[in-house]
Amino acid sequence: MHTRKARNAAETCDVVFANSRFTAADLGETLGIEPGRIVHAPPGVDPGLTPQGWSAHLGGPAILGLGTIEPRKNLARLVEAWRLLDGELGLTLVGGEGWGDRPDLADPRIQRLGYVPDGDLGSLYRGAAALVYPSLYEGFGIPVIEAMACGTPVVASAHPSLDEACGDAAVRVDPLDPGAIAEGIRDALARREELVPRGLVHAARFSWRETGATILAALEERA
Repeated sequence: MHTRKARNAAETCDVVFANSRFTAADLGETLGIEPGRIVHAPPGVDPGLTPQGWSAHLGGPAILGLGTIEPRKNLARLVEAWRLLDGELGLTLVGGEGWGDRPDLADPRIQRLGYVPDGDLGSLYRGAAALVYPSLYEGFGIPVIEAMACGTPVVASAHPSLDEACGDAAVRVDPLDPGAIAEGIRDALARREELVPRGLVHAARFSWRETGATILAALEERA
């Protein structure tokens, strides 16, 4: 279904908006869309996502994992990495049911919240010791900049699809290596005083107003 939809867009659309430079390159390589029809329009951060505000109590120091339960989000290796921390931190997982093989989430120490409305995410970001986002592939990776905007350190996959979201403000790890993810978590906690201000500066570069202005200008140019 998605392949047919994408190929139709590639053949018929005057302009295609890509939410990251990685996605823009992927559109050209995979679907053969000429660069002149692709406009880079990264997402923004909602105004309510700031370091100020209520912080959710996660039962003690805990890392936050966010994503639909599906293989691409790599939650199984996140759980493996968390177990390697030997009880140093709790684990809270947010995200709806997805597809594919399910990771083992039966451990009673794992707090599963399921789907959480966007308006409640800020309190979870602020309440977490770190966001851990070991995704195997993304279009952009918006939870990365959302967590940074809330003053939360981020540990993220080293896959290049997350380069733009992470900038120089996240700890990057091999998403296929639970040991590397665990060490990345320890590193992020140790470097909190460095990573938090760096993340705030990086996240401030992403504005929905700028996104809208980019889209509007591209549409007016082709009108």
